[in-house]
Amino acid sequence: MFAWLRPNDLIWNYWVNNYLLGNDPPAYDILYWNNDTTRLPARLHADFLDLIETNPFVEAGRLKIDGRALDMRKVDIDSYVVAGVTDHITPWQGCYKTARLYGERATFVLANSGHIQSLINPPDNRKAHFWTGAAQAETADNWIGTAEKRSGSWWPHWHEWITARSGQTKPAPAALGSADLLSLDAAPGRYVMEG
Repeated sequence: MFAWLRPNDLIWNYWVNNYLLGNDPPAYDILYWNNDTTRLPARLHADFLDLIETNPFVEAGRLKIDGRALDMRKVDIDSYVVAGVTDHITPWQGCYKTARLYGERATFVLANSGHIQSLINPPDNRKAHFWTGAAQAETADNWIGTAEKRSGSWWPHWHEWITARSGQTKPAPAALGSADLLSLDAAPGRYVMEG
C-alpha cells in the first residue's frame, strides 16, 4: 500500500533493476526494514484503510470503541508527536493536525528529514536539526513561524521530555517473562523465521 504512494521509487525502480536487468538490489541500510514485511491479517489491513479513508478521529463521536464514543479532544495526557519535513507518507502538516487533536499538552517536533530518516536519527547526528514547540497555533504554517529550531537529533529532546514525566527507574529484570507470562522464544522470535 505504502509503496504505491511513490511507485517510481519504491516499485518500478526495483522491477527494472532487479527483474529486467538482473542486478542485485542496491544495499541501503535505512530501507533494510522493507525486507521484513509485516503480515497483517486481511481484515486488520482493511480496517487501517477504512481509518485512512474516513478519518473518524477528527469528528467527536464518529468512532465508537466498545460502544463508547471517542473524542480525541478529551484525551488528557501529555503527548509528543514527531514528524519529518520531507515525509512522503505522512506530510508534516497532517501530523501537526494530529498533535492539535491532543489539546494544550501536546508537544510537536518537526525533524529535518523524511519518513524513516526522521525516526532513525542517532542522538549524535550533527547534521540534523529540528523544530519544537507546543501545538497551539491554529495552522502548521503558523506553528513553524514560532517554533524553536534546535541543532542535532530530536532524541535527546525526547529523552528530557519523557524523563520529566517518568517515575523512578528500576533495574531491568534479569530474565524475560514472569511466572504469569512465560517467555515463548528467544529473540528475534518465531515469527521472523516463518516463511
